[in-house]
Amino acid sequence: MEPEVIAMHVDLSDGRRLDVQVAGPAGGFPLVYHHGAPGAAVLYHPMVAAAARHGLRTVIYARPGYGHSTASPGRVVADAAADTAAVLDALGLGEFLTVGWSGGGPHALACATLLPGRCLGAATIGGVAPFTASGLDWTAGMGADNIEEFGAAVRGDPALTKYLQAQADVLRTVTASDLVAALGDLVSDVDRRQLTGGFARYMAESFRTAVTAGIAGWHDDDLAFVGDWGFEPRAGCPVAVWQGDQDRMVPYSHGQWLAARVPGVRAHLLPGHGHLSLLGDAFDDILDDLVANRA
Repeated sequence: MEPEVIAMHVDLSDGRRLDVQVAGPAGGFPLVYHHGAPGAAVLYHPMVAAAARHGLRTVIYARPGYGHSTASPGRVVADAAADTAAVLDALGLGEFLTVGWSGGGPHALACATLLPGRCLGAATIGGVAPFTASGLDWTAGMGADNIEEFGAAVRGDPALTKYLQAQADVLRTVTASDLVAALGDLVSDVDRRQLTGGFARYMAESFRTAVTAGIAGWHDDDLAFVGDWGFEPRAGCPVAVWQGDQDRMVPYSHGQWLAARVPGVRAHLLPGHGHLSLLGDAFDDILDDLVANRA
């Protein structure tokens, strides 16, 4: 049986509103999931069930500009820590664990760095490294679409807006059966095999919901990734980095850089995994490690 999902809005003190979904055991320890880019407050039921088996209650919010979350132009990655704290406050929750996949990875690191004592553990799954990371060729190994997208982000508006509007036109109506073609060379063979059944339906729903109100969230995420994150990533709590060597969205070198440069992280650099397969096939292992190593 699929877990009950509570969909709600959280109103923030600055007048913004965030889309939020919550699912899992009522007394479970909070697990905040930071979605990818583009993404939205959409939960994948097998991930919620895996979290519940670990005694965790899953909380996801759509970053500003995605879905019906109010945009926040000029936001930086660090701002996710305050938004996460505000969502948890509204839910009456205190300490938490967090996971960030893909573009959510930096936002999980923001929580680990900027909410010490409240964030008790964090994991990044195929998460990007800082754009200005020393010794890292940031786009090397990415699929052509990502190279074009982040090249546009570096150029700023109107190049980024033009690029994302064209992509959003595709994602607005994308279906599960369309995903492999829509993602093109961004998916390796192992990730193509992942894009079936419920996982493909979840990804398509997340993409469609992400661009419901336009490209603001995606646009502001991209600018935040290639700009100053607003903090220096460090482990203010136990942090794990998970990365596959068949990842064409966020290359293996990003995980290697984070594992080598963020003090105190646990590195899980896995041969044979891609960007999607880690999320779809390794989530139980990720939660095992997260729960076992919480502060």
